Amino acid sequence: MSYKIFKFITVIIIGLMISVKAFPQEKKKLTLDESIKIGLENSNVLHSSKMNLQYADAKWSEVNTFRLPSLSFSASYTRLSEVDPFTVNTPFGEFNISPAIFNNYNMKLTLHQPIFTGFRLESNSEIAKLNYLAVEQQYNADENDLVYNIKNAYWGLFKANQIRGVTEENVAQVKAHLTDVKNLFEQGLATKNDVLKVQVQLGEAQLGLIDAKNAVKLANLNLDNVLGISLSTQIETADSVNMQVGSNYEIGSLLDQAYEKRPELKSMDYRVQASEKGITAAKSDWFPQIYLVGDYNYSRPNPRILPTQDKFVGTWDVSVSMSLNLWNWGATVDKTDQAEAQFEQVKDTYKIIKDRVTLEVTQNFLNVQKAKEKMTVAKQSVSQAEENYRITDEKFKNGLSLNSDLLDAEVALLQARTNYIQSIVDYELAQAQLKKSIGE
Repeated sequence: MSYKIFKFITVIIIGLMISVKAFPQEKKKLTLDESIKIGLENSNVLHSSKMNLQYADAKWSEVNTFRLPSLSFSASYTRLSEVDPFTVNTPFGEFNISPAIFNNYNMKLTLHQPIFTGFRLESNSEIAKLNYLAVEQQYNADENDLVYNIKNAYWGLFKANQIRGVTEENVAQVKAHLTDVKNLFEQGLATKNDVLKVQVQLGEAQLGLIDAKNAVKLANLNLDNVLGISLSTQIETADSVNMQVGSNYEIGSLLDQAYEKRPELKSMDYRVQASEKGITAAKSDWFPQIYLVGDYNYSRPNPRILPTQDKFVGTWDVSVSMSLNLWNWGATVDKTDQAEAQFEQVKDTYKIIKDRVTLEVTQNFLNVQKAKEKMTVAKQSVSQAEENYRITDEKFKNGLSLNSDLLDAEVALLQARTNYIQSIVDYELAQAQLKKSIGE
């Protein structure tokens, strides 16, 4: 090899090494709690829900300001056309009663305080407060949904990795089986058809391994997406599923806990209360509206000063005003009817959501019971399949069982292990779903 060719190959290798280092695939080993923390920090959905909560808080503060005194300031300048001053002629001479002042300046401070508004302002404040509390509970519900989605994605990756491991073990078993069959074939103790059967089995096992590896990549991608991190991040799950069967649940206590803690029900309860306050606000026009108003005028000339003087003078006034809507073509009645109808509608929505929660908790309770039973059966099946494979493998090596028997034992063991992994993850997710449905 010439020096130039050697140099060219070296440059290519160095370039490839640099490119690989320039775009490394980040690897993270995460526990479930760490994953939940990252997901909560990065979630755009949760951030949007938080902004909605801030909006409701600001709205509540805004509505409360209407109950407090307001202070406004205004100023104006007016140039008047020139006119003769107002004078009076008397036997004693001519007197200037009102001099002509052509430049008018006025500055005014106004204090406005509602005294009684037919309970409208109080009701609006309570409505805004209850709406804020409802949005706060909706935020909690969004957070619970996100936590469950993270758990689902996390255990999905765990399951995919476990199934890949089981599939790799199966491939190794079939390869060992193929080696044994080939040795027997060379000794004249097995047929060519026996070798072909094992080779076909190995091909199917390798195809299953390809699917298992791809499932890991997809599950990893899904978890990256839920956590809001780079999709190129490779995650290793640090936690394992608790193989022990959990404590027993009682459907009655679960439903009571769900009715008490479920954020969606709490949110709707606040909305029901807010809607009831809306009826009071709609009736406010039946009552007089009373306000306290105070003004301070600093004017040049000040119209309250006689005779008129071309200088700044300050004066003040305080008044109490009352207004009552005597006739508005039934608008107040219509607004009250709307508020009452909305109140009934919100109450019906609350009942619908409560029925939905009841159904959800009951279904999840039954799913946990089913998953628990399946996990117990699947565990027993693994023990039985492992023993069956061990005995069949020993018999095959001693020429006491057929090749097809060992192939069947390998398939049964793979299926039993896969079912067990599926069952323990399903049980973990069923418990997570049940806890979410009761507001934990």
